[in-house]
Amino acid sequence: MTERFSPKVFPMVDLRAGNLAVPPSYLLPDIPAPANALLSDTLGRNLRDLRISVTDRCNFRCSYCMPKEVFDKDYAYLPHASLLSFEEIVRIARQFVKHGVQKIRLTGGEPLLRKNIENLIEQLATLRTPDGKPLDLTLTTNGALLARKASALKAAGLQRVTVSLDGLNDAVFRSMNDVDFPVADVLEGIYAARSAGLGPIKINMVVKRGTNDQEILPMARHFKGSGMVLRFIEYMDVGATNGWRMHDVIPSAEVIRHLQTELPLVALEAANPGETAQRWGFADASGAHDSEAGEVGVISSVTQAFCSDCNRARLSTEGQLYLCLFANQGHDLRSLLRGNATDEELSSAIGHIWSARTDRYSELRSAMAADTGTGGRRVEMSYIGG
Repeated sequence: MTERFSPKVFPMVDLRAGNLAVPPSYLLPDIPAPANALLSDTLGRNLRDLRISVTDRCNFRCSYCMPKEVFDKDYAYLPHASLLSFEEIVRIARQFVKHGVQKIRLTGGEPLLRKNIENLIEQLATLRTPDGKPLDLTLTTNGALLARKASALKAAGLQRVTVSLDGLNDAVFRSMNDVDFPVADVLEGIYAARSAGLGPIKINMVVKRGTNDQEILPMARHFKGSGMVLRFIEYMDVGATNGWRMHDVIPSAEVIRHLQTELPLVALEAANPGETAQRWGFADASGAHDSEAGEVGVISSVTQAFCSDCNRARLSTEGQLYLCLFANQGHDLRSLLRGNATDEELSSAIGHIWSARTDRYSELRSAMAADTGTGGRRVEMSYIGG
């Protein structure tokens, strides 16, 4: 019998701007931080990747992210006036690009729920790095609205998409999204995206022991040779509402061993610095990588920390800058935007925030006592994206 995600749910702690934001006065020190595309933090990690949450709403209720017991019909989402406008998002993004960001990923919630998201994409697509190159512009979605929007997203300038899909078995998938949404409609969206030219497409599967681990091999069989990259993600201790337990985590090494029972794999080199996924290629009869068969990836955010080369910053729906997925405090850029700060002041604030960054939660976690899931107050994944 399929276990539903997380029978244990913790009370929601509101970690949005009013509670844990650093006041804007802190963000404007006397000495400016120049934007020279070489910004690094205290551990020498360069800023290269900006993830922007455009909505805190989602049409799924996956228990590892937005459990229905917490995000019910009475849950108070952010009012529209609190959200960053598209113009505000682009203005912030432009300053990040000056500091070295080369990739922007739009997230949520579910980003395709944000009205006229294509207009934002069109504006972001005009940004260029200091050496004149276009950005790597991508978006993560649950795929529910992708079939109807794929062509418009591509036309607006989106380059590729990542789709969350936690299984192919319809009963398992409906149980996990907890809104009875059929897997066939997500698959339709995935193939519509491929037809529109949004690629290469990545498929993210969060694996939880006893819930959807039986879907590992069927997913690998399905996407082998498709030109898409399937990635298996360890169930993470993000936020305070998903009832996380270490017992529920299937280590990536175990996932690879399971795949190898049927599908021989060969380890591949990382494609880019700071890449979160370890790459494994499907092997041919000689043991070499069969490029036509493609590859899979594993993201070992619990068992193998990748803090040492993390180059990602996250901007929340209401303009809070977070320096780690497991952060418990944001930096209030919206107040600067709406307080008549100049572009130079906004850029300098970003520079000072990143240069003071010390975050390495996942590395430190391994030295902590076993986590029961009731640990420190951390921002919810649905608020800042994955």
